[in-house]
Amino acid sequence: MRMSYITRKLTMYAAVAIIFLGIGALAQQITIPAGTTIRRLPIYSVQTQQKKVALTFDVAWENSDTEELLAVLEPYGVKATFFVTGDFCDRCGEDVKQFAQAGHDVGNHSDMHPHPNQLKKVDLLSDTKACNRKIKELIGTQPTLYRAPYGEYNSEVIAAVEDSLNMKVIQWDVDSMDWKRNGVEAAVQNVLSKVQSGSIILFHNDLETTVPAVEKVIRRLQGQGYEFVLVKDMIYQTDYTIDATGRQRPN
Repeated sequence: MRMSYITRKLTMYAAVAIIFLGIGALAQQITIPAGTTIRRLPIYSVQTQQKKVALTFDVAWENSDTEELLAVLEPYGVKATFFVTGDFCDRCGEDVKQFAQAGHDVGNHSDMHPHPNQLKKVDLLSDTKACNRKIKELIGTQPTLYRAPYGEYNSEVIAAVEDSLNMKVIQWDVDSMDWKRNGVEAAVQNVLSKVQSGSIILFHNDLETTVPAVEKVIRRLQGQGYEFVLVKDMIYQTDYTIDATGRQRPN
């Protein structure tokens, strides 16, 4: 009898020890070490029940198709967001004015198109502020949106721009890949195959395929019931979270 009692007690102690060890291991797995930095992301897209998307252009090089871009957007009532560099403002300031006068939004795409991840914070802020000043001098208002050159960012870049300059960092979830120059239909299909409500679509200016591709995308998406809106009108300004995919969601 005594051996049976001891055996039962030992078995109970072993079970309790296993439970505590398991709890300890679980706690170790879910504990976040002090000082851990949560990765910050730009806005890639927006969660919305409405069928709306934002058309954006990165504008950094030349201005060969400004008139054509504006002409193709106007009859469809489409307003777009043009992310321009300060260098483009220096060389093609009248084009930037045309974007704004036509009702489009002008965002900041850096001053000299550097690699943001390679810059010190002070240099990143200096570059971004320089572009802001140039845009304001041309159109009278300062941009509230920033798109990093090359789509390059890290948590430090996001924190510097958002916390120090109070600007939203905007990426994209739909890339036309027009910059690959694979033809109009390839760019169109790159967009149509991925677009969804709340998408931010990326095109570039100064490419021979962009204007016809943009017109086809507009016609197809409007035919499907999509509305084109400015990025600043689609994103949430407050009370939101950004999930691991970069999708902005209201709280």
